[in-house]
Amino acid sequence: MLTGDTSSSVLGWISIACWIVVYSPQVYENYSLQSGEGLSVLFVVIWLLGDLTNLAGALLAGLLPTLIILALYYTACDLTLLCQICYYRWKRGCQLTAPTTDNEDSERSALLNAENRNMNNYIPAETLIIRYACALAFVVVVGVAAWWITNDQDKSDFVKPAQEGNKWWYIQVLGWSSALLFLGARVPQISKNFKTRCEGLSPALFFFAIFGNTTYSLSICAKSMDKDYLIMNGGWLAGSVLTIFLDIFVLCQFSYYRYTDENHARNYSCPMRVHAGRQSL
Repeated sequence: MLTGDTSSSVLGWISIACWIVVYSPQVYENYSLQSGEGLSVLFVVIWLLGDLTNLAGALLAGLLPTLIILALYYTACDLTLLCQICYYRWKRGCQLTAPTTDNEDSERSALLNAENRNMNNYIPAETLIIRYACALAFVVVVGVAAWWITNDQDKSDFVKPAQEGNKWWYIQVLGWSSALLFLGARVPQISKNFKTRCEGLSPALFFFAIFGNTTYSLSICAKSMDKDYLIMNGGWLAGSVLTIFLDIFVLCQFSYYRYTDENHARNYSCPMRVHAGRQSL
């Protein structure tokens, strides 16, 4: 039977494996489109601020090494996404032959290639489910393997700080600040999705974010359900759990726009087939 410490460590490593994967599809999506306009700049910037406060709080609190590694990796990936957005905007600006004053139209035009690509290379929902299930299984296997390899060296106990003085309050302020930033980051992205119909945005980013945050939260709870312990880590726990619901909402946006696009494609193709049939007669 697994102990609380062992379960916490296993879940922590699975979370790390998940977050290593989570950014890759969006980075590739931006590269393939030569555009980062599917992402809200505010989403990435606020997310970066949340990761920085999360890192500072984790270091000050002496949290699990796996959580500190995660915070460092998050920060590096956030910076990568920001660099992509800035670079592709600069590149597109250099290619424009005539200036434009409509920023929203400019962003929308940068996503037209993505829309055309999605219409021409539509992937069936069943295929997507199989792909995501296989990717998820791979993440779990890698996480468990990483825990197994590092099991002898991994002493991943939380170092419980003294709950007195300024240090305790600094930790709580940083933890809850990061939670609020993670929640606030989703709002501009959700708003942008209503305008862009999620074009240029990878659903894998949010799918694996949900799984990563779930295992992240479970790794904290598996360690201990002691009231004082949960209060000490309340900011990180709340930030992970609550963002899961917002990420689910984003996936609902993906599903809705996929459904409407499928209906549009059917309605568009049916008259064409009828017309072609009449011509052949």
